[in-house]
Parts: sequence; structure tokens; C-alpha cells
Amino acid sequence: MYKIFTFIFLAFITSCKSQSNQKPDTIFIAFWNIENLFDTIDDPNIEDEEFLPSGEKEWTEERLDKKMYNLARVFNSMNNGNAPDIIGISECENQNILEKFVKKHFGKKNYKIAYAESPDTRGIDCGFIFSADKFKLVSVNAYEVKKLSHSPTRLILHTKLKLKNNEEISFFVNHWPSRRDGAVESEYKRMETAKVLKRNIEDLFRVNKKAKIIIMGDFNDEPVDESIIRSLGAEPFKCDVSNKQLLDTSPGELYNISYNLFEQGLGTISFRNDWNLFDQIIISSSLVENKGVSYVCDSFEIFNNDLVATRSGKYKGTPFPTYGGKRYLGGYSDHFPVTAKFIVR
Repeated sequence: MYKIFTFIFLAFITSCKSQSNQKPDTIFIAFWNIENLFDTIDDPNIEDEEFLPSGEKEWTEERLDKKMYNLARVFNSMNNGNAPDIIGISECENQNILEKFVKKHFGKKNYKIAYAESPDTRGIDCGFIFSADKFKLVSVNAYEVKKLSHSPTRLILHTKLKLKNNEEISFFVNHWPSRRDGAVESEYKRMETAKVLKRNIEDLFRVNKKAKIIIMGDFNDEPVDESIIRSLGAEPFKCDVSNKQLLDTSPGELYNISYNLFEQGLGTISFRNDWNLFDQIIISSSLVENKGVSYVCDSFEIFNNDLVATRSGKYKGTPFPTYGGKRYLGGYSDHFPVTAKFIVR
């Protein structure tokens, strides 16, 4: 039986404030499955025929520009209009299109990119964007999941960054195998992917039990599913400021900060009137200790306002996608983004 951890975020005491007039810095993190960000060029090495001007979706430069504009509009509206400091994305065709997106729509932001091309036959990868004003790149790695069926799955992207105070944070961006063949029938794929992620996280903990780790992604499973709870070992986590109780953390643990909204019945993707919280953020125990970098209590949110939601009709309130089946809608994505805040002392 899994445990539910409870945590209270403590404010600075008055005596600490007197030591410095500077406010602590914050880190704003976002993850979004951006739904098929393809270029319009035929790549013979992947199955991108559907997203070509001559393809089934009639994917033109005009539609690509509209897609990128929509995505950028959402990201730029986050963090009080300052855009995130960290952006994890899934379903991007290649590094070139991600670089084009950043250069065209975030010219004033000093963003850098980490990327790795996956063996996925559709060519949709995970990508990572970070503010070079706040972070220095330490390393980029990608972890392959063994071929579990006729088609290989996406790589797990691991980017290690260093803050100005020299603290290092490891970020893992995920897009686990889908439920297309059925939730039960495909579960073993997500379980195996979780084990690959877990092994690489344990490598970090062996070096440093207090390693700061932030895991984000579209897991195609919910916070209480076996792949998350058992294979990855991410415990449900709740901030409850009403009980005035501090979390007694244990080094080397993982906590799922998405759980509270899942418990409330909220989700990031809707299928046949059923909401799923597939898009999640999971953190290591060192990020809830109120030392150095720490999670801002209850700051995990689903970005589901009118900008990204369908405004009327049968699907009102659900994510406004680029396509509805084969019909072009000109929307954003079939997923809502998720965000969280961290404080740097």
C-alpha cells in the first residue's frame, strides 16, 4: 500500500529577512506534450508522410507557423508573462524544428536547447529548453528502452544543469509508450520504461543521496498506476498547510507532486469524457527540505485556461488540439501543459 506524504512549506522568519533585502530567486518549470510538431520536409528515415504538404494532414508551412505561434503564445503567457525558466516538451520531430521555434518566438529570452534523436519510428522526440541566464549546462544524456514490440519507444532525455549558486539539478524528460493497444495490454511497456528511468536515477543517488532531481513527462499512466508507484517508486505527495506538519524526508526518495490534483479528479487529457492526469512532475526528496532549491508548496498546476481549452460545443473545456481526427482545427495540443515553481535560497 502506498503512503501519502504531507508537507508544509515554511516562509522565511523575520530574522532571516533582516539579513538581506534580496528576495529569493524562483525557477518556473513547464512540461507540455505539444502534439506532433513536425516540419514540412520529408525525412526518409522516419514515418512523417502524414505531416507533409502532400500528406493526409496537408501539413503546410502556414499551418506549421500557426502551430508554433500558438505554442509560443501559451509559454510566453506563463510565469506572469515572463515565460518559463525550464520547458520540457514531447512530440517534436527533430532538433532543427525546435531550434527554429525557439529562435523565432523567444528572441528576447536567452534560451538554450538539449535534445537527442529517438529511435521512435514516427520520429517524435523529447526536448528540453532552459534559460542560460539562470543555468549552465553540465551534461546531456539519453537512455534507450529496449525494443518491446515492433516499434521502439522514445528516449528518456536527461539534462544536468548548474545554478549560479553551484547547485546541480538533473532533469529527466519522458514520453512513455501509449495506451493505443489498450491500457492493460500495453502496461508492460510503461513498466519497463519506468525501470530504465529508475536505474539511472539510482545511479545518481549512489553518488549523492541528496541529488536534486526533477522528472517530467507524458507518462501515459496516472500517479497511482503500477509503473509510477512500483516500477519508478514515486510516492503520492500532498502539501497540506492546515496541519502544520513538516515532512520527515528520507534521502533518495521520489515524490509525485501531481497527486493532489489527480485526487481532485483533474486531468491533462480527455478521452470520451474521461479525464486522465498523464502529464506529471516528480521530484526527489531533497527538493522538499526547504534548503537551497526547494519546491513551492502546492504550486503544481494544470494550465487549462481559455487560451488552450476548447471554448464551446461538445468538447468545451477539453484541450483545443491542432487536428480533430483528420480535420484541421488550428488549435494548440490535445494535452494541457503542467507547471510548478521552485525557490532558490
